[in-house]
Amino acid sequence: MPSPLPRGGWWATRACPLCLALLAFLLAILPASAGQLDRAALESHFPPPLVVGEKDGALPVWPILKQQAGAYEVFAYAFESVDLAPIPGFGGTPPDLLIALAPDGTFRDVKVIAHREPVFLEGLGSEPLFAFVEQYAGLSAKQAIRVGRPNARAAGAPPQTTVDGISMATASTRVINQSILASALVVARGKLGFGAANVGLSVQAKPGLYEPLGLPDLLARGWVKRLTVTNAQAAVAFKGSGVAESGEGAADAVLTDLYVAYLNVPTIGRNLLGQARFDALMRELGPDNHAVMVLSTGPADAPENPVGERFVLGAVPDRLAVSQSGLIVGARDMAVERRDAGLAEGLPPGNWSILRIDQAAGFDPSAPWVLAETIVRERGQILSEKIARTFPVETALPADLFTRAKPDDGPSWTDPWRARAPELAAIGLMLAILVPVLARQRGLVAHRRAFAAFRLAFLALTLGFVGWSAQAQLSIVTLVGLVRAATTTHDLAFLLYDPPSLVLWAFALATLLVWGRGTFCGWLCPFGALQEFVALLARPLRIRQVTVPAGLDRALRQLKYGVLAGILGAAAAGSPLADSLSEVEPFKTAITLSFVRSGPFVAYAAGLLVLNLFVYKGFCRYLCPLGASLALVGRLRVLDWIPRRAECGSPCQLCKVRCRYGAIAPSGRIDYPECFQCMDCVTIIHDPAQCVPQVVDRKRKRRSAPHPMAVT
Repeated sequence: MPSPLPRGGWWATRACPLCLALLAFLLAILPASAGQLDRAALESHFPPPLVVGEKDGALPVWPILKQQAGAYEVFAYAFESVDLAPIPGFGGTPPDLLIALAPDGTFRDVKVIAHREPVFLEGLGSEPLFAFVEQYAGLSAKQAIRVGRPNARAAGAPPQTTVDGISMATASTRVINQSILASALVVARGKLGFGAANVGLSVQAKPGLYEPLGLPDLLARGWVKRLTVTNAQAAVAFKGSGVAESGEGAADAVLTDLYVAYLNVPTIGRNLLGQARFDALMRELGPDNHAVMVLSTGPADAPENPVGERFVLGAVPDRLAVSQSGLIVGARDMAVERRDAGLAEGLPPGNWSILRIDQAAGFDPSAPWVLAETIVRERGQILSEKIARTFPVETALPADLFTRAKPDDGPSWTDPWRARAPELAAIGLMLAILVPVLARQRGLVAHRRAFAAFRLAFLALTLGFVGWSAQAQLSIVTLVGLVRAATTTHDLAFLLYDPPSLVLWAFALATLLVWGRGTFCGWLCPFGALQEFVALLARPLRIRQVTVPAGLDRALRQLKYGVLAGILGAAAAGSPLADSLSEVEPFKTAITLSFVRSGPFVAYAAGLLVLNLFVYKGFCRYLCPLGASLALVGRLRVLDWIPRRAECGSPCQLCKVRCRYGAIAPSGRIDYPECFQCMDCVTIIHDPAQCVPQVVDRKRKRRSAPHPMAVT
């Protein structure tokens, strides 16, 4: 019996897969991409008074310098994310971002140099992406930064750890976020002296640990530290600078006398502040933030008193600095009234300040940290020169005073899986319902009206929930991404950032090998579902659908394989033409962007829906490159599972006539690569009132049971 496959089937089933395999091999040996900015380009991004220094020999990092007090200091380290963390996006290539990281670990600026994210190419446009990365300025690389929902900050999400996401671009923004953080941490480890250890780390003082102790006891344990600098010690520090003898008074006279204490630990904070003030401080401070008290016992008007009369409430103290692991930690005065008699008894008289350290600073009080005071002296009368020396005191509190937790442990791609767990559960439930319905052909499928209602309801969920809500429309863009990923990082991790689509890809591939292409194309494709609902308008509009002549139909079916080859070939050649050719799919316009797009794209998608009124699912049958790829793989299926009778094809042609996809040959055999598994023919063959052989048998008082017919 002749095969129902259209002409040219040998090329589609044999030659094309071989060509694709050869193509994948060639891609694997191509070099990875790298940064594209040279000194001249960087100077345009960092104009005077900033200066671009010499590129680092160990890391692809450029120091950006700024003149300060007659000398050049590092203002930021500039680098391209693609050089340090080439994480492929959904276009298959890594986004290239210019990042400026300050010496304290905060982002000075982030700009997009290049990207191939499909949703921003001829879709939303690049402007939303530019605005997205601008949010990182001022945030810290020491903090785990998460992508929230659109307007997450306005809704109360912490602005130090959250950036607003972009509707319809959730997966792409997560890849961008990971590229920024991963590349920044490489630079932080190599240039700034810290790494990823404290990112996302929550260190809190145990609230139940308290014992009454006086200041001498706290000093003896090292829980309160004292920094005393005398004239003699200052003279040693300034020796050789020309200002060593500038101090007034005897050698043992005290220049500065500070007490330093971390207040979050109840045994320290309650004993120094008293119960009421400590409780009020903890409420104002909030979780995961830290407070450090600095008490100066020297005269308020003394020139070396860092918290004297000239100290500005609420400011960052210019002569006091908190550091950890060699990195300055941002600390700001909490603007509490310093001349207050409400402190606990036993503290020496003096002025005091409470410095606030925010969670974003990555400060770990359970590890050693340093508070340093800077003493500045001047040399010369006409052109005076300032000479500075720092005097540090280190605090190391016992680790058992704290709880350490990193609730967000795990690779970054686990975040979207947790965030989208409800959507994944709903999609899993849909698939769990669909499989037994299709497999039990004498169940719901055999009941025409009930099955028709079920199919419409399922397609409504596919369109509304899977497509427009969960944004899980599968696309040829993913295959383009796979081809491009082979030319860069050979890393497929970008697929993990879009969990709903990955789940559907896994299900589609599994059912391809069991049943063929139709499970996805007929049930789980949102644009396919949209076409089916539009086709329902044909009858009330009195539109008669066109039957394409058999010869033309066979030729048109080959067109989608040519489109597929053109797109993947352009992607393999590294041509941006692949992105343009991928627009043959209307999925981005109709599903991802919900028709909110420029006129030509909307007109094209709407035109395909209008065509669908006259030629049922014409796009799916003749143009869809994704459908072509699924049809090719679907030829490896293990089951010919749609039942046929000996009478199918001769003399009965009812199923062939009713099949709107043209997937039943005149012989009665199923052309599985073109079958969309609408199950109409299965309903007919199990319906004694429709199946012609059964109607004839009933008239002749005999029965015949259906049986599968193998494809030759």
